[in-house]
Amino acid sequence: MKFTTLMVISFVIIAMSSPNPIRANTVGNFGEMAQSCVPTELLPCLPSITTGGDPSTECCDKLVEQKLCLCGYIQNPAYSMYVTSPNARKVLDFCKVPFPSC
Repeated sequence: MKFTTLMVISFVIIAMSSPNPIRANTVGNFGEMAQSCVPTELLPCLPSITTGGDPSTECCDKLVEQKLCLCGYIQNPAYSMYVTSPNARKVLDFCKVPFPSC
């Protein structure tokens, strides 16, 4: 439990101190639309990523919302370990979010 708490605190500190916001752009039927990527919205996924358990519905919903942000998180050294870990891949598979090919 202490390890999970430490990981959550570390993630929040890193996410809040990031100097550059991460953005994802997508082109849809209505032209280009920018999506704001907020890593702290993925906090419901942190217990599953750190312990390997099944993610919550809230976690899966947030991952689906931010799936276009994953490449930005992978390229950011502060978040990369959370997105590329074996448990993170299990969470993505469980939530039916494909691992991005950046």
